Amino acid sequence: MRLLVAEDDPALAQQLRQALRDAGFAVDVADNGIDAEHLGRHEPFDAVVLDLGLPGRDGLSVLQAWRGAGIAVPVLVLTARGSWQEKVLGIDAGADDYLGKPFQMEELVARLRALVRRSGGLASAVLRIGAVALDTRACALQVDGREVPLTGHEYRVLAYLMHQRERVVSRTELYEHVYAQDAERDSNTLDVFIARLRRKLPDGFISTVRGLGWRIGAGGGGDGEP
Repeated sequence: MRLLVAEDDPALAQQLRQALRDAGFAVDVADNGIDAEHLGRHEPFDAVVLDLGLPGRDGLSVLQAWRGAGIAVPVLVLTARGSWQEKVLGIDAGADDYLGKPFQMEELVARLRALVRRSGGLASAVLRIGAVALDTRACALQVDGREVPLTGHEYRVLAYLMHQRERVVSRTELYEHVYAQDAERDSNTLDVFIARLRRKLPDGFISTVRGLGWRIGAGGGGDGEP
């Protein structure tokens, strides 16, 4: 899952980047409203952390521009401590949640996980499909009750596919949601991660839809690349 952090305080932006990476997300950072709006329009993020006090263009204007363009990405706004007016303005502009500064990083991460789950129509932090359970709080996989280790890339691939259960996910879509913009990208490595995951998951759990992509939860399916 891929997030955008729009925050102009360098120290806080770095803390957010590291905490969210540790939580299993791919993270892009923008330090001004102009760049944030551009990235939000042209990159497929799964959620956004948006400081309302951005330079260049304030966060409220950025959010209004996204919503006006039909961009429905879940947005958590960061507001000044005790500023209920900012909270109201942010929610009225289309924010999905808000958090006042200063905040506990664990709470922000938990709220973002909840936003991503709700956007996919999921209620629980543990994604369960048959014998497979993926705990998004601990980035941990269990198969038939047995702990199965995952690398960071394997977790992001599996988490995205499980959030999109029973829907075909194309190579391009998966590629765009598991790598940050500044990451070294190679779409061919997706085949490696899929192959590794198939060895750790029940037969047929990840199915290939020839020429289209991969799907979880529909049963059956072949191996190999789409």
